[in-house]
Parts: sequence; structure tokens; C-alpha cells
Amino acid sequence: MISWDPELSTDGKPRYLAIADAVARDLAAGVLKPGDRLPPQRQLAERLSMDFTTISRGYAEAQKRGLVKSHVGRGTFVSHATILVAEPDPLRARDEDLAMNMPPEPRDEQLIRRMRSGLDYVGANLVPLLRYQSPLGSDRDRTTALAWLTERGLSPQQDRVAITPGAHATMVAILSILSEPGNTILCESVTYPGLRTIAARLHLKLVGLPMDAEGIDPSALDHAIREHEPKALYLTPTLHNPTTLTIPASRRTEIATVMRQHGLNLIEDDAYGFIPLNSPDPIACSVPELTWYVGGLSKCLGAGLRLAYTAVPSSRCALALGHALRSTAVMASPISSALVTRWIDDGTAEAIRRFIRSESAARQAIAVEVLSGFNYRSHPNAFNIWLCLPEGSGRADLMGRMGGRHIGIMPSDAFTVLGPPDEHVRVGLGGSITRDELRRAMLFMANSLGPNDWAG
Repeated sequence: MISWDPELSTDGKPRYLAIADAVARDLAAGVLKPGDRLPPQRQLAERLSMDFTTISRGYAEAQKRGLVKSHVGRGTFVSHATILVAEPDPLRARDEDLAMNMPPEPRDEQLIRRMRSGLDYVGANLVPLLRYQSPLGSDRDRTTALAWLTERGLSPQQDRVAITPGAHATMVAILSILSEPGNTILCESVTYPGLRTIAARLHLKLVGLPMDAEGIDPSALDHAIREHEPKALYLTPTLHNPTTLTIPASRRTEIATVMRQHGLNLIEDDAYGFIPLNSPDPIACSVPELTWYVGGLSKCLGAGLRLAYTAVPSSRCALALGHALRSTAVMASPISSALVTRWIDDGTAEAIRRFIRSESAARQAIAVEVLSGFNYRSHPNAFNIWLCLPEGSGRADLMGRMGGRHIGIMPSDAFTVLGPPDEHVRVGLGGSITRDELRRAMLFMANSLGPNDWAG
């Protein structure tokens, strides 16, 4: 038996839940190990100045989550099953789509153990999660989603919040509500490639708006609304993909003013908004009655979850979104939803965000080191750089030279809506690649682009 003195959270949860949370947290941190015997319930009750019933319920909750096993006459033991790790499959070690803009993958064992404990919790409550549920998500998950969105300054009513199956599927549903084939959608002159794919599938016309160092030009937005009568405006205001630009608060206010003047709907893709510590409030905070806010979790937690937290202009819009999702994706995965809810509740989600933030900064520092003398845009929390190729270099040639290198490079063709594509490429810094592998790949890329001061 170990001497276990748990620190219980003071976030207002019932005390018995705090005990189970403490078991999960201390197991992830290595304070508790598989096979350890927990203190007898009466002994722990005296130590924590709590009643026996609360401790008993806490142990029962921990057993329900698969964290411990109780044996009559012997005591309660930390479960071995909670940290079983499958042997890595070397054939799948590089199974990733390098065309996507990916966050760096965690390698810290303590963080991975915390993430895995969430799966253990979900597994202990699996059967109810195999049922069909509302296309907008369960009340439990929507409550957590609302708390998560509050961190971005949003304060929608819960009946305007939906758990949706990823940002891409959510945008398909929203555009199917707002538009019909042949309608026009406004966007940045250089925009998320997924929007181009969706627009082509729905037979929508995209009109790109000119951009300066602070984002789209509000006067150009006003002119385009009058000329094209669009059904919606699509923007990625924070860490824009691919340019890494973040629209400052003052420009967001100007954009909101134009939207309000014309009653134009906004689809605000805030996929990267949860990464920086101090990014401006979403435009949705200024014009919630016109904004379809899509807070995808792929960039801040993991793409394999296929989840987004979506806030819509009204409860009526939420019902319309539910109908659109039911006809395409049916619902978001309850298993993924439960896992994210667990991660948010126990602090794992915040730990993942801290890792992504710090690791992205380290990788951006490699780019600064290697690409001295080159012209590119970046941000310490971005997963990519937007590289302007030197005169005489072509994006097609660079793509050919970098073939086989484990680094994602996408030409400007994939992003350009307004005007012909120029000689830019998006260079991905995330994914499973290590820092050393990234440095070598970027050195090779820099060398292939010709002699520069860095090489001397």
C-alpha cells in the first residue's frame, strides 16, 4: 500500500468525482503506478477530513472509468489495463497526408499517458456512446463546448451551439443552407483549399477579395457585396492558411461594420484561433447574429477526432444545421465527442495546446535559422511558413526536387482565388517529422533554391 495524498480540484465538481480525477491525473503523472494499492477508504477519509461515503463513491467512480480494480478482502489497486500500449506498427509510422497543414505531434510520454487515460475513460463508458444521438450533439458535450468557446470570448446560448463532424463537413452543411448552385461566396484572394473544393462540389462561384498586411480590404468587401450580391463571406481571421496572417482587432471591427450594413452572413473558420495565447476576439463576438462560427478541433487537438464546436446566429439556424448534417454525416462521433469532453474537463486539452504552442515556436525558430535571407511570412504559433520563391525559382521545380522528403509543400495554385498564382509555396512544419528531420529537409530546400548568405 502506498501513501497517497491526492490534491483534489476545487472547480466546484462533486468531491467524489474529484477523487476519481485525482487517480487519473496521478496515474498519468507517474505518481501512481499499475498495481499500487490505494489507501483503505476509511483511512483516506480521515486523512482528507471527508466522510466515508464520499471516498467510497470516488473509488467506485475510478473503477467505473477503468482506473482501479477492487478486490474484497484485499483492497483497491491501480489497474494494469489503464496503461497497456500497443506495439507501434512501423508500416503506419509515416501514414499521414503531407498535403494538410498539421500541428506537431506530441512525443512526451507523460502527455501521451494523459491522452490515453481519456481513452480508458471512454472505453469504460463505451456502450452508450455506440448509440445514435442528436445531429447537434449531446447536452453534456454541448455544455463543455460552450465553456471551450467562452475562452475565445464567445457567449452564445447553448441552443446555438452544435458538436459537428469537423470543419470541412460543417462548412458543406452551412453553405448548403445559405446558398444554391450558381450563387456567389466571397473569400480572401488566397484562401483555404478546402473551400475551393466545397464550392466546386456545390457549384458555387468564389470571388476573392484583395488583401493587405491586415487582411481583406473593407472597402473592397463593400464593393464586392454591391456588385456580386453574395450569400456569405468566408474568412480565416487568425493564423490564416496559408499566409499565417492574423487580422487585427481594428480591421475585424471594420469588416463587421460592412457586414452589418449589408446583412451579409459570415462563415468564420477559427481553426487556429485556440493556439495563440492572445489572439483577437473572433468577428462573431461583434456580429453574432450574422456569423456561423466554426471552431474546428483538428489544429488544436487532433485531426483524427473529426470534430468542430460550431456556434450559429440563432436557435432556428441550429435546427437548420441539424437537418443539413443529418442528411450528410448523420452526426459527429459520440466517441470522439466524449473523449474531447473528458480531455477538456481534466485539463488534457489545455496540456495539448501548450505543447502545440511551444513546439510550433521551436520549429518556427528552425525556419528563422535556416531561411535567413529568404522572403517569407510566418508566426511563432503557425504550423507553416508562406515562402516567396527567389527570382529564377519555380514552384513546380521545387515540388519536384522535394519529392520524397518528409515535409509538406503546397504550391500557391491550391490557394489562389483572385488573379494568377504567384511563386509562393506553403511549407509545413508540423506532423510527425522531428526537429532534426525538419532542419535537414529545410536545409535541402534552401540549398536547392540557390546560394544564399546562410550557406556561407
